[in-house]
Amino acid sequence: MPSPGCRGQCQELFLKVFARSVGIGLLCELILVTTNKNIKILLNYVIGPVVFCLLAWSIYRQLLRQNNWQQSLQHAWRAIIGAEAWKLVLALVLMLANWGLEARKWQIVINRVQHLSFIQSWKAVFTGTTLAFFTPNRIGEYMGRILYLDEGKRVKAISLTIVCSMGQLLVTWWAGIGGILYLKAYGNTELLHTFAPHTLLWLTMLLYFTVAVAVILTLFYFRLAGLVRWFEKVPRLQKPVSYIRVLESLNATILFRILSLSVLRYSVFIGQYYLLFDVFDVHVTATQVAGSVSVIFLVLSIVPTIAVITELGVRWKIGIEVVQLFDSNITGILATSLAIWIINLVIPALIGSLLILGIKIFNNRK
Repeated sequence: MPSPGCRGQCQELFLKVFARSVGIGLLCELILVTTNKNIKILLNYVIGPVVFCLLAWSIYRQLLRQNNWQQSLQHAWRAIIGAEAWKLVLALVLMLANWGLEARKWQIVINRVQHLSFIQSWKAVFTGTTLAFFTPNRIGEYMGRILYLDEGKRVKAISLTIVCSMGQLLVTWWAGIGGILYLKAYGNTELLHTFAPHTLLWLTMLLYFTVAVAVILTLFYFRLAGLVRWFEKVPRLQKPVSYIRVLESLNATILFRILSLSVLRYSVFIGQYYLLFDVFDVHVTATQVAGSVSVIFLVLSIVPTIAVITELGVRWKIGIEVVQLFDSNITGILATSLAIWIINLVIPALIGSLLILGIKIFNNRK
């Protein structure tokens, strides 16, 4: 730490983040370089607008790289100005419910290390969404959330945030297993075996892989405290274990609450897809929506993607492969995937980029 004579001139912040949850290994190291007061002000008040502009430009470039993007935008525009516009508004409202549920989940677990209000938790979730937009499989989300915590508590918060992600991942994978079984049983049999035989093959492979990993992950999820105590017995793991010992405070009641909120959040996703499929003339029943969308989410959770670069393309591709088993309106499927991407990822990321303005990442020490 700088001496008293250097206070106000320079400040060195070194944050080494390390968290390990059995079944999911994560090494996050964030080095904040020594800087003076003017640079601190520059970073605190310029980073938000810069991220906002970069995000908008990246989204524009991403859309231009996709096939049929003009048709998708035309469908979206007709829906916005048509009689079905209220369903788009409702989907936007559900976006707030979606991230509100996620904020509540994070608030429940993070209170083990620091008390946060629901509004603070909500802001942290939106900020995490912004950083997740630029990182593979949304791992930057952890970094964005812990910026709202005191410096001495950020390391422990990483492992707690991972638990939230594990809860949502469990719901996604078990629902995906049900979705695969549904598609194989009730999908368009002729299309599966004639026009898309490869779809049947990868569905079968995906089913076996998902069942195996989901069982293991479920066991890990409900045995976190026992696993921490087991790691404590290994001398070489004493330092890493000190970062995740807080997981011992998560009893079965808290873990089930996380799962319950994850199920509610998943239901919100399904509801949004159901509304938007109807808006864009994709004629599928509620059961078909649940079955197909669960497989889409399952694949998105497995395939390495970066939201700002590749995720939209993956959503379009897997959406076509799966939903066409029930309806052949490819343009409607593309438009729905685009709308979901904008509502659930782009808009929250833009909101989070503005919230970064209010975060004092580099605080002056008195």
